[in-house]
Amino acid sequence: MLNNEVELDKQRLLLPLLQQLENELRNKGLWQEVKPSQQALASRAPFAIDSLSFAQWLQFIFLDKMRELVRFSQPLPESMLILPMATEYFKSLPLNSAEIINIISRIDDLFTE
Repeated sequence: MLNNEVELDKQRLLLPLLQQLENELRNKGLWQEVKPSQQALASRAPFAIDSLSFAQWLQFIFLDKMRELVRFSQPLPESMLILPMATEYFKSLPLNSAEIINIISRIDDLFTE
């Protein structure tokens, strides 16, 4: 496949996964209506670990950025590996995060094929 076709295929597969991730964050009560401060969102630390929870990073940075890339036909990342961080974060929470982990794993898989 041509690079452009690969990119379009990734976008087509990615969008429903992003929506599933949002839905699952909402279902688990991890979705926030109030956006963190611009200072918190401007963190340069991996996953904004110094200013946001991982769930906040997913909602306000990851989902927003990935949707923006698709919306404006910008190149998607060549690789991505967020599953280890997700696994570590969610194991400390008292909720069943299996579906969130599954969705994140499928997103990572899109970028490691």
